[in-house]
Amino acid sequence: MNVDFAKYLVDMALEMGADHAVPFSIDDIVFDPRTLLKCMYGCGDWGYGHTCPSRPGSLKPWEYEKILRRYSWGVIVHSTDKKVSHDISFALEREAFLKGYYFAFSMSDCAICKECAGFRGKPCVDARRARPAFHSVGIDVFKTVRKFGLPIETLKSEDETVNWYSAVFVE
Repeated sequence: MNVDFAKYLVDMALEMGADHAVPFSIDDIVFDPRTLLKCMYGCGDWGYGHTCPSRPGSLKPWEYEKILRRYSWGVIVHSTDKKVSHDISFALEREAFLKGYYFAFSMSDCAICKECAGFRGKPCVDARRARPAFHSVGIDVFKTVRKFGLPIETLKSEDETVNWYSAVFVE
């Protein structure tokens, strides 16, 4: 891990409005293909969303894991605002890319559109910035972020604050 660059990305995320941002090593990421079950049976985007694992040609969690394990580190971003989480993680990806980390890749629960064009049977309006959710690629977000003491609980009502997590895999 390039400690100085990781700190730079963490600081950048915090300056952009993240509630928390922490560097991780790939060994901190907990992979579990059961996340696919939660997507299939519980998410209203299944079969519609352009970034969800149901889209044609999408990789399976075990395929994502094989690819993501090629990275050595990255940054986890936490926000209570879905769009903030998405925008920050994409900005960090771009910054890493511009600094020579050409394989940098962000994952967030896509928040580009108010409603995904896939629900209307239309193509993605911004495929360049659309990214899969951190959890939809086979990552147990609960176990992963708890390693860092970050807030996450199962929601018992719609009145509770939602914690949105995204990540940028760097190198």
